[in-house]
Amino acid sequence: MSEQPEPTFGIDELCTLSGIARRTVRFYTQKGLLDPPEGERRGAYYTRRHLEQLLLIRKWQAAGVSLERISRLLQGDEAGLPLPEPGTIEVWSRVTLRPGLEVHLEPTRLGLTPEEVRALLNRLVAAITA
Repeated sequence: MSEQPEPTFGIDELCTLSGIARRTVRFYTQKGLLDPPEGERRGAYYTRRHLEQLLLIRKWQAAGVSLERISRLLQGDEAGLPLPEPGTIEVWSRVTLRPGLEVHLEPTRLGLTPEEVRALLNRLVAAITA
């Protein structure tokens, strides 16, 4: 069997697939959040790696992670999501699962999207009511 070549994308296709505007893609590249495109000038193209980077950035931003923190995470400077800097504000969720049982969580530090938080809480409720 012959291997199929890795798909490549022009900037417009990358933007459509990621849901991120062209201007934002260029900004992320300039700030070092996104690897520069392969090739040069008009022949430049993006790969699956670029798309995965953009989707990860988008996921972390949706979870409330700042671009500065995302940059550090992408560079591998910190294991997992970093602890908050002194003087930063965090929003903790306090959820009562049943009388006497609460869950306290900070989705940003966990790297969870709102949908993932809801799924986690639903699994916890199912576990305690089973």
